[in-house]
Amino acid sequence: MRTWFVAAAVWAVSCGSPQPAPLPAPVKTKPAPPADDRPVIVAFGDSLTAGPGVEPDQNYPAILQQKLDAAGHRYRVVNLGVSGDTTGGGLARLYDALALKPRIAIVELGANDGLRGMPVEATHANLEQIVQGLQQAGVRVILAGMTLPPNYGAAYVSAFEKVFVDLARQYKTARIPFFLEGVAAVPTLLLGDGLHPNAAGYRIVAGNVLQVLEPLL
Repeated sequence: MRTWFVAAAVWAVSCGSPQPAPLPAPVKTKPAPPADDRPVIVAFGDSLTAGPGVEPDQNYPAILQQKLDAAGHRYRVVNLGVSGDTTGGGLARLYDALALKPRIAIVELGANDGLRGMPVEATHANLEQIVQGLQQAGVRVILAGMTLPPNYGAAYVSAFEKVFVDLARQYKTARIPFFLEGVAAVPTLLLGDGLHPNAAGYRIVAGNVLQVLEPLL
């Protein structure tokens, strides 16, 4: 009986136990792409920056990136344009811009304030806080100047334009005299709304920006 039991046990161990499964073959994975460590230039603005109505590679930040790459400038342009944004809206999302830790910020805000007839004092105060917040974080600021159609009245238009001149002088920022220089009121360079640049218009806008930006790089 004992002999039979031992023999049965041996048979169970040798014949009935599962064999270990073979190890799976190693899976070849692609290495993760290197992190983009280029210094950031943030394009902080409204629809004129966002570029509604054109392809994503045809707005001014995208074209500016192309121009910087072609010239050998190692920077990354981030488009933080929000259609319809006012200076108050820009101030509310300033932390989004600061979170990118940009080296340079191109601030293009205020047109919607003016088109809505907002008090010039409010536009000035909001832009001032934006400039201050950026500079306190060590960001170099380029302020994009704006104007309004003459039907808003000479006094209001003049006071509105003066906001950008005064802030640039007070905070010693670089300034684009008029963001849409050479584009505004030129039908062939604008979308059907007569306000926003088309692809050809944005190439001119990007050139306007680059003239002021390049000396800071």
